[in-house]
Amino acid sequence: MAGSDVNEAEFEREVIEASYKTPVVVDFWAAWCGPCKQLAPILEQAVADRAGAVKLVKVDTETNQQLAVKFGIQGIPAVKGFRDGQIVGEFTGLIPRAQIEQFLDAITPPVAEVAAEPRDENSFRAALVENPGDLDAALALARILLGRGEATEAIAVLEPVRDASSADGLLAASELLANPLLDPEIVAVLERLTIDPEDALGALIDLLPGAAEARRERIRRVMIGIFAERAVDDPIVITYRKRLASALY
Repeated sequence: MAGSDVNEAEFEREVIEASYKTPVVVDFWAAWCGPCKQLAPILEQAVADRAGAVKLVKVDTETNQQLAVKFGIQGIPAVKGFRDGQIVGEFTGLIPRAQIEQFLDAITPPVAEVAAEPRDENSFRAALVENPGDLDAALALARILLGRGEATEAIAVLEPVRDASSADGLLAASELLANPLLDPEIVAVLERLTIDPEDALGALIDLLPGAAEARRERIRRVMIGIFAERAVDDPIVITYRKRLASALY
């Protein structure tokens, strides 16, 4: 099954929002690119073999140059995997089928997790009607809302679970995005987070020297929230957790 073509106007809906339900693989390609044509059928078959566990879309970099710039595409084919609104895996160039399978394994949740945890917005809302303190549902719904730019509603969803350490960083980011004048520099960094998380974390560290205590605390909370969204053994988390500790203390 070939991936559907997605343009700049459709990307938020077809990739970012859709990735909260099913992991989305984005194939950045161009008609003149020979390796792109070689990779396409291999990637399409590998996705088709997963029977709906992952979605494939294609972005023509020639007709969607703003997306190519936004995601730092410097060579094609460039393939990026999205889950819960974030880039969780990527590769560039023509690679063997075995490596494609490893890439898909890494971005696809285990079957048991898919069966046990509804990932659509309506399910999260229904869970919160029954129990506003459902931490997992609150976090998942808040991420969806933030992906649509609805920061004020995300805050309302997170308020009942604000005492949970795993919610604090997401709440801090929501508060800043709901009131960007509070700290425009941090907001600008947060907007770059899905494009280049390591660059964004470095930029937050750079804002710490000489910062007032209130701003240092905002940065700390936001960074801890970013760490919580990634695996504890993620090299980026390990590196920037140490850098944060050094900068604060």
